[in-house]
Amino acid sequence: MDKGLDIEWRRCCLALHKALSARPDRLRELICDLHRRAIAGATANELRRHTEGMARRNSVAADWKAAESALHWLAPGRELLLITDQSYPPALREISAAPPLLFVAGDPSILGRPQLALVGSRKATASGLETATWLANGLALQGFSITSGLAHGIDTAAHRGALSASGTTIAVLATGIDRIYPQQNRDLAEKISNSGALVSEFSLGAAPVAFHFPRRNRVISGLTLGTVVVEATLKSGSLITARYALEQGREVFAVPSSIRNSQAEGCHALLKQGACLVTSPADILEGLPAHLVPSQTKRMSDTRRRPEPAANGVDDSDAVRVISSLGFEPTSIDHLVVSTGLTIHSLSSILLRLELAGYVRSLPGGYFERADDPTHPR
Repeated sequence: MDKGLDIEWRRCCLALHKALSARPDRLRELICDLHRRAIAGATANELRRHTEGMARRNSVAADWKAAESALHWLAPGRELLLITDQSYPPALREISAAPPLLFVAGDPSILGRPQLALVGSRKATASGLETATWLANGLALQGFSITSGLAHGIDTAAHRGALSASGTTIAVLATGIDRIYPQQNRDLAEKISNSGALVSEFSLGAAPVAFHFPRRNRVISGLTLGTVVVEATLKSGSLITARYALEQGREVFAVPSSIRNSQAEGCHALLKQGACLVTSPADILEGLPAHLVPSQTKRMSDTRRRPEPAANGVDDSDAVRVISSLGFEPTSIDHLVVSTGLTIHSLSSILLRLELAGYVRSLPGGYFERADDPTHPR
């Protein structure tokens, strides 16, 4: 197909896209039909007439103005991938209801590389954010691209964790690719597009309406080998992503937390249903079929154990006793006095040292909790 005809049939596909975006299965059929006609030698005028006819038969109007706007958006670093293109992500093509077309800002080739989805609550706890950052960082170092939805909370931590490892990350949007949501993540979105990719199946300018998010979630799971959930309520959209992953034959992983953490109820429900339990990046690697793991990946058995308080100069037995008495939930200093047998003065000094070393986090009201491994990215 010559370049001029290629542009023309893409224009025809885009003219149908906005009107039929809520009917991806039907749109996919029409795009494939247009492609067959284009490679069979149909002229530009014949393609346009056929497009108008298909639109009328589907009770919509071909939107040529939207098509021109989309073509004008294209530029170096801005791509349109149609499901008939060889460069369309193969993992995504396999799912039912695969998006007929994708707008991509960044490097589209990244979409074909091994990816893991990392998703979770928008209202994540500090511990959840640190865990998501740590997991994303570790998995990115092992050669995986980290895919998420650019939302507040766990999604943001996942993207930042991958970037902190100089890895690649992919953000799948629930809006048009020219409309970043939430606005607070505009700078993050720019960093992602510079080293990874932003992806959207929605028309330019599309708003973040409610029904877009479940559709976005099926793309997140569809692009990836598996979905890792870090903190999610029972009604979280992250569980929708996990359900899609199961339907698509992909792996589902969940990170456990305190039984009193309401943000983790969804994760615990997934674990009851058979999701792989995750306490380190190594658990995720072991939960994937070996032939799907990037060739440069090394098994990370050494990441299972967190270092003892001997790190960073905190090496006395009293410090170890304090660490052992702390959980990952708020603990009062009065409780620590009883459980450790130390005086307030000694305990306060040790807690300060542990906090400076990154093992302890102080909370309002005289409470403390154990922090994650101080070697985790922050």
